[in-house]
Amino acid sequence: MSNKRIAFLGLFVALAFVLSYIEYLLPLNIGIPGAKIGIANLAVMVTLYTVGEKSAIALSIVRVLLVGLTFGNISMMMYSLAGATLSLLVMLIARRIGKFSMTGVSVLGGVFHNVGQIIVAMLVLETESLFYYLPFLIVVGTITGVVIGIVSNLITVRVKKVLNF
Repeated sequence: MSNKRIAFLGLFVALAFVLSYIEYLLPLNIGIPGAKIGIANLAVMVTLYTVGEKSAIALSIVRVLLVGLTFGNISMMMYSLAGATLSLLVMLIARRIGKFSMTGVSVLGGVFHNVGQIIVAMLVLETESLFYYLPFLIVVGTITGVVIGIVSNLITVRVKKVLNF
């Protein structure tokens, strides 16, 4: 990996951390507890489409660990890691298939982040009743995925142009 790519990745880890902190400070209150915009996913999406899959995976893991250790606890990290892992796995598959736009990949990521968290919550709380909460989270994940996808695309075009990736 080139020095330019390593520097980019370090910068985007810091950006993802700051965006997570901003989201932590400004909770989304739309009547669905735990619903978030997922603005830190901007950094993951741009990294995925500029530097590549391995870097996006590394960024996602480092971000979850840093944010969890700084602002949360083990329980929060467990939910975050489950959501981030499933989300990133689905985004990688969708991108490789090649039939989805960046916004489509982002929507899938937003939806499956929520699916991953609901699965963990159902296992931890030993209840299937949380499944009924999923349709609302799918709507939120779809809306936020569209917004994050559009913004990620705009940023990616500029990053590729400026940094010649």
